[in-house]
Amino acid sequence: MPAFRQVGEKQLPNPVLCMAWSPKRDLIALANTAGELLLHRLASFQRVWSLPPTDRTGKEITALAWRPDGKTLAFSLGDTKQVVLCGVEKAEILHVFPVQSPVTCMHWMEVVEESSSLNSFYSSEDESKLFLPKIPTLPKSYSTTSKIFSEEKSDEILNLLGDARLNVLVLGGDSGFVELYAYGMYKIAAVDGVSGTCRNLCLSSDLRSLSVIAEVRSADNNPEICYIQLDTGLLSDCLPEVTRMALKFTYISTLLQYLHLSLTCMCEAWEDILMQMDLRLTKFVQEKNTSTQVQDEFLELLLWGQSSPELQALLMNQLTVKGLKKLGQSIESSYSSIQKLVISHLQSGSEALLYHLSEVRGMSLWRQKFEPLGLDSAAIEGAITAVGSFSLKANELLQVIDKSMKNFKAFFRWLYVAMLRMCEEHVPPELNKMTQKDIAFVADFLSEHFSENEELFDRKGKYFNVERVGQYLKDEDEDLMSPPNTQGNQWLKFLEESTHLKESPLLFPSYPQKSLHFVKRMMESVIQHCLQKPAEVIGKSVKQAAFVPLYTVPESSENTPRLFELPSLWNDKKAKMHNVVFCMPEVSPSKLYLLRIETRSNSHAPHSVVSINLHHLIENPEDDDAADQSSYLYSCLDARFYDDEVLTVVLRGREEQSDWRVLAQLPLSSSLSGGTDFSWQPDVRLDQQSSSIPCQTPVLGNQWRKLDNMKAQFVAVNGIRKVACVLSSNVRHIRVFEMDVEDEDDEGLDSQNASADQDGLETSGTSHGPGEENLETDGHTKKEEGGALQKAEEHLESEEALEVP
Repeated sequence: MPAFRQVGEKQLPNPVLCMAWSPKRDLIALANTAGELLLHRLASFQRVWSLPPTDRTGKEITALAWRPDGKTLAFSLGDTKQVVLCGVEKAEILHVFPVQSPVTCMHWMEVVEESSSLNSFYSSEDESKLFLPKIPTLPKSYSTTSKIFSEEKSDEILNLLGDARLNVLVLGGDSGFVELYAYGMYKIAAVDGVSGTCRNLCLSSDLRSLSVIAEVRSADNNPEICYIQLDTGLLSDCLPEVTRMALKFTYISTLLQYLHLSLTCMCEAWEDILMQMDLRLTKFVQEKNTSTQVQDEFLELLLWGQSSPELQALLMNQLTVKGLKKLGQSIESSYSSIQKLVISHLQSGSEALLYHLSEVRGMSLWRQKFEPLGLDSAAIEGAITAVGSFSLKANELLQVIDKSMKNFKAFFRWLYVAMLRMCEEHVPPELNKMTQKDIAFVADFLSEHFSENEELFDRKGKYFNVERVGQYLKDEDEDLMSPPNTQGNQWLKFLEESTHLKESPLLFPSYPQKSLHFVKRMMESVIQHCLQKPAEVIGKSVKQAAFVPLYTVPESSENTPRLFELPSLWNDKKAKMHNVVFCMPEVSPSKLYLLRIETRSNSHAPHSVVSINLHHLIENPEDDDAADQSSYLYSCLDARFYDDEVLTVVLRGREEQSDWRVLAQLPLSSSLSGGTDFSWQPDVRLDQQSSSIPCQTPVLGNQWRKLDNMKAQFVAVNGIRKVACVLSSNVRHIRVFEMDVEDEDDEGLDSQNASADQDGLETSGTSHGPGEENLETDGHTKKEEGGALQKAEEHLESEEALEVP
């Protein structure tokens, strides 16, 4: 009986670029050449959802990484230079941020270093929940269709942090680009000084060092694969402070995104008013024979009670009494929506920003703890002042909206009465009375909202404008065309006459001539400056601790997808070691190499390297196939760490047995203790010292399986979930395996628990394709898998002929 149980097989329509198992669930994410992000489950390799590419995010996925809790998936886009965080439950894009260079690799790690101060911090309740009201969700009536966010994402956006425990997303790219993002959102380090193109990354769980596999040009311009260890000791030494600072700055980044979405909803409500009025006025303007303006037509009706035939036709035939009433209610609803968004969203978001920035300012004043991390109290004071100015501008907009709504209601009430009189219908007594103040409101409405010249304003409405409100929502640098009238304001007069308060830092500047959008952009710029400075300071503290040239890039790997290439990295959390596994096919095609380096960069312990002989891995065979196979020579096609002591490998028979493909579990217990007696020559590339590297030959036992009818080439594994996914050389044919099936009875309870973990997941109807299932179901029964797999294998035998040898 084979050692591993096959549970799924599929021939995919598009080649796979990268794949990654969820750290917590039996789910695997795939990215293909069509720009799709796919999520499949272990059982029968059933597709759960697919996320198609968009022009907004990009179409060229270059790397994947799961958040350690398995609830969020990060992927990078090479064509747009962006990183996207996607919610796994509903296939929703939650957050997008740009990067300077295309990302070639990424790694998401959770800090497991324990300390008493951190444990108390993690277990304590967030005090902001005690002092701040809950941030309301964005209204569903206005979806930001022009953006990447939909109307239901505000809850997910505010919960992007997941658990309070610090986790770090590490990005690597061309020209030594390396950046670290706390909680996948806040950049805590921008590393300089890394040479070459990053091929793989691994941050140690104690934050002491970062391992980088880079492709570097040698002195003779040949590409070489090198191992680089970066000392990130500042992050480790200041771990409690880094965690607190990162958590606060991530809150701040999330709130900035929330305010941006709220302002977008306000702009949509404003544009809705323009569209509804313009639809009614366009035909009237096009058909009228007189040279008078729309404003003049309504003023004549207001002053003399008589209207032109064109205006009467517009009111009676196009608007109608019933239609006017409905239009008035709709526009009033849009005004109210803007007003509510200002009160409940902008103001509450600004209050939360002020609270968190004030706490960060308190941190910055504790110079002994936080000054090494780059917190600048003066810059944070400027950010607090900018948020205060934004709050003042939002309050100013509220006052303008209140005045505009009074004018608007008076206008529609007057017009409704005028139309009733045109129809010779009864006018209710409560509407028939019109004071001089009401007439002034109507006149103000006509002068503000009906343009005398179509080219006067740069706006989206041709004949109707809401410039008094709309000018605050324009994303422009020009001054307001109708700034608020401050004459008679006693407070401003008092400030102007007071020499002490005029320039006081305790008062927020109001910028009366600028729009809300302008003040928001200014606020974002000041806050971003605060966020960037710690990243610069921490980045400069990162130094290169080790540089080990490994081997030259073999010509045979030119056509290999870079994301599947060796070396592979692994952080042994218990032993606090970086493990690197790689092959040197040009030097020793039947050997696998393991390099081990301590995470402490200041350690004086020598690097350990050992080679693993792949000549005769299988001994004491129990069947004929194994007996034939025991004398084979093997080369390693791919190798990934299953756990700290086991390596999952895809082997290929050499010479006349080149069609053999074997999936095996390679024990490393003996190899982990060897290699210390190797005499390093730091100035010599490792492949030039390969003859003196200690060699060991492990025994597989029964932990292997021949892969029939498949030219297997790559593998992805998850030792926690005990699963593996094998990909063929044409990167389209996939097989999925359960790796530990010896104690099936004991595993039953674990499977049920894993299924219960997946019950909370949901999928959106829009992202489901044909044959996709909801994550709430648990793969149905496994009795159906045998027949399905047999049919799949018969079909794939013909498909396999299309693969590249």
